[in-house]
Amino acid sequence: MISVFFLFFQIAGLISSVHAILNTRTAQGAIAWVVSLNTLPVVAVPAYWVFGRSKFVGYVTAMKDSILDMAGDREKAHEAFDPYIIHEPDDFPEYRAIRTLSRSPFMRGNRVELLVDGAETYDSIEAGIRRAQDYILFQFYILRADGSGNRFKDLLIDKAVRGVQVHVLYDELGSGILPEAWLEDFAQAGIRIIPFNTTQGDWNRFQINFRNHRKIVVVDGKETWIGGLNIGDEYLGKDARLSPWRDTHLHVQGPVSLVAQSIFWADWYWADKKLLRHLNWKPELAPGLKAGEGVDMLILGSGPADELETASLFFTTALNAAKKRIWIATPYFIPDEATTVALELALLRGVDVRIITPRINDNWFVRHAANVYLSNLAGMGARIYYYEKGFMHQKTILLDDGISLIGTVNFDNRSFRLNFEVTGAIADTAFASRVEEMLLRDLEHSTELSDYDLAGEGFWERLKARGSALLSPVL
Repeated sequence: MISVFFLFFQIAGLISSVHAILNTRTAQGAIAWVVSLNTLPVVAVPAYWVFGRSKFVGYVTAMKDSILDMAGDREKAHEAFDPYIIHEPDDFPEYRAIRTLSRSPFMRGNRVELLVDGAETYDSIEAGIRRAQDYILFQFYILRADGSGNRFKDLLIDKAVRGVQVHVLYDELGSGILPEAWLEDFAQAGIRIIPFNTTQGDWNRFQINFRNHRKIVVVDGKETWIGGLNIGDEYLGKDARLSPWRDTHLHVQGPVSLVAQSIFWADWYWADKKLLRHLNWKPELAPGLKAGEGVDMLILGSGPADELETASLFFTTALNAAKKRIWIATPYFIPDEATTVALELALLRGVDVRIITPRINDNWFVRHAANVYLSNLAGMGARIYYYEKGFMHQKTILLDDGISLIGTVNFDNRSFRLNFEVTGAIADTAFASRVEEMLLRDLEHSTELSDYDLAGEGFWERLKARGSALLSPVL
């Protein structure tokens, strides 16, 4: 029996090696998998089929089916969008590449509010839910059945009882197992609450490596919220180890809200295999704005089902466009090769590159792996800061004087390739000034690591950093 057991894994390792050669993204990755699959097949075979794939199977096919079914409605929606589409926003020469990549243009006529930390964000979302007349789309990577979760559960149930349609989507890996009684409260109010169902389908059964990391709230197709905050008490600073919690979110009103709605719509169809047909697809100017006024904004959905590596290409293009400044605030800094090169080129051009990351972290491996990349960039002139006032979870990038990127994407391989994400790109100098003020306040609570060099650290620190960095493709 032992011989049969090992023979089975040896054959499985050989078959998996062929699959790795044909499908692994890089030659280095393929070689690593082939060696491990044939030398340690008992360990490597299960690991490969859980962590080895970089593409999510089935999502694109499902979207093609739904798009065919909604072809007429989509054509009408596209015609309605035309007056709001921007063909060439100011100070963004790489726009053509970004528009082609994202399949979503910058749109005019929006109002964007910068939300700092949990209390302000939750209050804004609550006010939006109370304004809802027709429907609410509510999606989070983490949804907890705690005080914060109950706050929004009660709000959503109250709206559902009043006749508003409510759809709730959460990631089953991020949220964990939610209490049945808690979920039943939603169901009894007529609210459909479902997990993203990452592992549905024969080919995805073991793929716990893919996550839907999006945070999207849409009210009546007129306003949306996206950003770094999930729903849980820790986001209000109630986690003893990670408090105070520092985060950033966006409240958006205007036609670009419908792009966030389309992202939710696609995720819902994947999870439920049912189309949401009652949604409003008529774009409108943000309240109080006239034609030609408002903020120019693009909302980008990215994920492992995309044909191209959308997030990585998007951020690489944006970084290459910077002429004066790149300020990055992220909890997890493990850039891939493309974004690393973009940052190095920016430093060679004389761009002011600053990276703010928290000193304390909720992921031990990420905390130490980041030191490898921070050290390399510091050696080229980047200014590195440790945020000291609790845990900083925001995902914010400020480019030059006019472009702000805020959303769910961490600066790491997982967000670039393995997670379903959403990013808001705002082309507006006034809004960028508000982001600058926010980041300058964060720098006041940060310590600059002058001339940071990992080589000068002790043996164990260097070993932890280099060893953790080996796991960067899945961190």
